[in-house]
Amino acid sequence: MKISVIVPVYNAEKFVAHAVESALQFEEVHEVILIEDKSPDNALQICKELTEKYNRVKLFQHPDQENHGAGSSRNLGIEKATGDFIAFLDADDYYLPNRFDAEKKMFQNQKIEGVYGAIGVHHYSESAKENYYKIFKSDLTTVYRKHGPKDVFPGLIYMLGSFGHFSIDALTVRRDSLVHKMKILFKPHLKLHEDTEFLLRLAYYTDLYPGIIDKPVAMRGIHGDNRITKIEKNQIQPAISKSLFWNEVNQWAENEETMPKNVRIHIKRMHRSFEIAKAPSLKKWRMIIKYLFTDFQSIRSGLYNINFRKTFILI
Repeated sequence: MKISVIVPVYNAEKFVAHAVESALQFEEVHEVILIEDKSPDNALQICKELTEKYNRVKLFQHPDQENHGAGSSRNLGIEKATGDFIAFLDADDYYLPNRFDAEKKMFQNQKIEGVYGAIGVHHYSESAKENYYKIFKSDLTTVYRKHGPKDVFPGLIYMLGSFGHFSIDALTVRRDSLVHKMKILFKPHLKLHEDTEFLLRLAYYTDLYPGIIDKPVAMRGIHGDNRITKIEKNQIQPAISKSLFWNEVNQWAENEETMPKNVRIHIKRMHRSFEIAKAPSLKKWRMIIKYLFTDFQSIRSGLYNINFRKTFILI
């Protein structure tokens, strides 16, 4: 089993060495691919030092050496990967010693294309911890019970509370399945929720199975510069970013001929609910009144989103 671990690096000079070394603890990790994305800090120099220290660490930048975002960086990493399996790790996160325990056994079954697990949270400061708990409330990101692969996409797309969700840090996927079944990998123009959008499509096109879901296999690092924490602290910004996310999902669903009609309708309604949420007050109420008469289920299903109440957070 040869795993390529892809690490986008941006503004992570304090964390990237720990991330890399957490991946190198596994003999199954064939290579750690660092994609340095024009960091404003000293991350590039640290990445160079890591390549000199460890022969399994490889460093790349975008051809123009400019900043292109996490999606483009992961795509470049996949392009450069030589392993049979792909795993991902954010530069401020790290793997735990059990990260690939399930994968080593499960991937002996050729029908299994991907395995996902649970991740925990490491707080780098008390203020980061306080901000995180105000939004996410829980230390464990997981799917709550084991599901068959055909249930993963519906569970994610309907955001069922009984299903839960998983993070890209806990995903391992066959490289051939990823490259051959995904028409598009990560979408570079999405600056937030690009990993969630990717996971939705991956769950639709490939067979994903649960690995270790009752305890973390990786840790998400929480600090003052986390993008999602900053965005979610503001009420309007989450509506804007999630409207963009659901618009992207909606466009994909409309152009996917095999997508069931009921799923397309649900996606359209989710997008609409965030469009209403981000609208100015007067326009918001006009839209609510309009859809109360033309598509009541649309308002009913998206009520929490429209009212900015706590809803399932996309990460």
